[in-house]
Amino acid sequence: MKYATLNDIENRMPWVLDSPGNRGRVELIVVRPQIDKREVLSQVLFSPETGVAGDNWQNQCWKTLSNGRADPVVQVAVMNARMIDVLTGDKNHWPLAGDQLFVDFDLSVNNLSPGAQLQTGNTVLEITTEPHRACDKFKQRFGDVAKQYVNSAQGDALRLRGVYAKIISTGEVSIGDIIHKL
Repeated sequence: MKYATLNDIENRMPWVLDSPGNRGRVELIVVRPQIDKREVLSQVLFSPETGVAGDNWQNQCWKTLSNGRADPVVQVAVMNARMIDVLTGDKNHWPLAGDQLFVDFDLSVNNLSPGAQLQTGNTVLEITTEPHRACDKFKQRFGDVAKQYVNSAQGDALRLRGVYAKIISTGEVSIGDIIHKL
């Protein structure tokens, strides 16, 4: 995969910034059944107790509570579909990011403060305070320019790397579902 250059990213940022802020769309659903494995699904069950069905969050989460259980503040990783498209240029490469939901929606701090709730399908997600930052795996997959850009002050404010959410209510989510603020 060819990495996006700074010029590529900056030229397409107006399109990313034009993402809908109240009513968007689920563009891709991905689960991680094992570390570094990805499965694209057309529909999946979200549960506050078990997370996203088929995902390894419950058993292999990087963030845990004092009792050793997976921390629900990182239960679901959500990324702006336009931003990942800018970085990859190919929807087949989106799953490499490791997020479970890719949405055409403005995830910025100005649009979604921690505690804000989103409904998609018949499930409700709540934005958490845990920052979603690009790591070394992100750099390997999308390049140093992409990592630096999404981790910049502007990238953090716009949440270009994405946002973490916890699941509030159980429900099915499908590709094409509307996602909106409650």
